Amino acid sequence: MGLTIAQKILQDHIVRGNVNVGEIILARVDLAFANDVTAPISIDFLKRIGGKIYDKQKIALIPDHFTPNKDIKSAEQCKTVREFAEQNNIPHYWEVGEAGIEHVLLPERGLIKPGMLVTGADSHTCTGGALGAFATGVGSADTGFAFATGMLWFKVPHTIKFIYNGKRGKWVMGKDLILYTIGKVGVSGALYKVMEFTGPVIRNLPMDDRFTMCNMAIEAGGKTGIVEPDDITRKYLSERGVKDGVFYKSDEDAEYDDIIEIDVSNIEPQVAFPHLPENTKPISEVAKEDIKIDQAFIGSCTNGRLSDLRIAAKILKGRKKDKHVRLIIIPSTPLIYRQALKEGLFDIFLDAGAVISTPTCGPCLGGHMGVLASGEVAISTTNRNFVGRMGSPKAYIYLSNPAIAAASAVLGKIGSPDEL
Repeated sequence: MGLTIAQKILQDHIVRGNVNVGEIILARVDLAFANDVTAPISIDFLKRIGGKIYDKQKIALIPDHFTPNKDIKSAEQCKTVREFAEQNNIPHYWEVGEAGIEHVLLPERGLIKPGMLVTGADSHTCTGGALGAFATGVGSADTGFAFATGMLWFKVPHTIKFIYNGKRGKWVMGKDLILYTIGKVGVSGALYKVMEFTGPVIRNLPMDDRFTMCNMAIEAGGKTGIVEPDDITRKYLSERGVKDGVFYKSDEDAEYDDIIEIDVSNIEPQVAFPHLPENTKPISEVAKEDIKIDQAFIGSCTNGRLSDLRIAAKILKGRKKDKHVRLIIIPSTPLIYRQALKEGLFDIFLDAGAVISTPTCGPCLGGHMGVLASGEVAISTTNRNFVGRMGSPKAYIYLSNPAIAAASAVLGKIGSPDEL
């Protein structure tokens, strides 16, 4: 019986065990990372078990959640991470001004490559699977163990193969494909399983959209999302000076837990209703419901990349946001910020009445830069719309792609660019 991409990567990193589904293995970790919220716990765990780092080149620390520091507590957390990085001469540490959202920054810096085994003390670590890596979120103590030993235990997961056929329609992005998929399988439909995204549509999908899809694999309960690396992957890596990596692909006789085929031809832009990402509806249905909004947010590790900002600017150009709407736009990294500025996108956003922030996770987790009050409604390009996710537990969060979010900011209600 053949092996899936995920099994091949795990097999290549095994220290003990075998890659039969359900087996517990010990495996070498190529990169372990944490942020300003999770790293202090990892650092404390590391100190409690001896405090010695296995390999400082295989650690990354990214203060991105409550930075620039929201309050005294967040400042203390960042201080802990900063001092640890300085004391141990960690090369992959970025301070405010250089730091970006970890799941966008690390690939951008060429630190995640095909064939790698990557762990992060954050659930959206699965974003890295878009590059053909096995990238998965783990606990902070597990991360501290990886810091100390360069290894971690894993249970070999089943894989579900998702085959996307057809042709994407107008305004349909990777965000819509993954929202539609989550709506189809449910938030636990891929529980502790690999979501392998493949088919003609994926092979022609830009890298940014692949990142978005893998980012939200966790919203279906997935252990990770993964895409077979190809020429699009190679071009992305080449632009960042990366020449190595192992380009695995699944064997033809690999065993899958399930194979799900999806025809994208009739998929419209999707909107996930409160309070789960599985509560999806096509925009044609949503537009009829006259859902007025108080805030529109474009950003996060899901949709804060340059292509996302470009499409938002295309819709906002020459238009003003509705006077009752707060429009918040946050580029995911300083490089994206600088390029958007260079291309004149900021002028378009500011003319539309938007506020632009330095790179931060900020409002995605209800941290800062756009926390919602009781009863408020937001359209957001983020990945989660749980109760209380972006502020008050009495607020309402709708998830969409950047085109829908930008159009909604202008309309004052959730709607499509075609309505403008």
